[in-house]
Amino acid sequence: MKFTLATCTLIPALLFTSASFAAAQPESCATKQQEIQKQIDEARLHKNQNRIEGLEKALRENKAHCTDAGLKAENQKRIDEQRKKVSEREQELKEAQAKGDHDKIIKKQQKLEEAQSELKHAEGR
Repeated sequence: MKFTLATCTLIPALLFTSASFAAAQPESCATKQQEIQKQIDEARLHKNQNRIEGLEKALRENKAHCTDAGLKAENQKRIDEQRKKVSEREQELKEAQAKGDHDKIIKKQQKLEEAQSELKHAEGR
């Protein structure tokens, strides 16, 4: 019973966290600060003191160190990494196609599609 209850609680939390990371990155420090504040407000509603403290620290750090140019550079780095990943997946697919292994071709095609989707997210499309 405890395993089922824990699983039912944990899976939505993980999905929410994954969705947060998958969302398009903020374009400015002010936007990022608003997003952090929104998460703080949500944590307060749920009386999650550990999360509140962590988010308040993140907000302080953001206010002290975030620059729009730095944020833009981070986002560009993420995009570049995703483009590289897409290129690697394309090469892997070509190699699988050259070998003629149908199962590997399907798997490599799926990985390429995932990488392309992640790139679109990083680019904000």
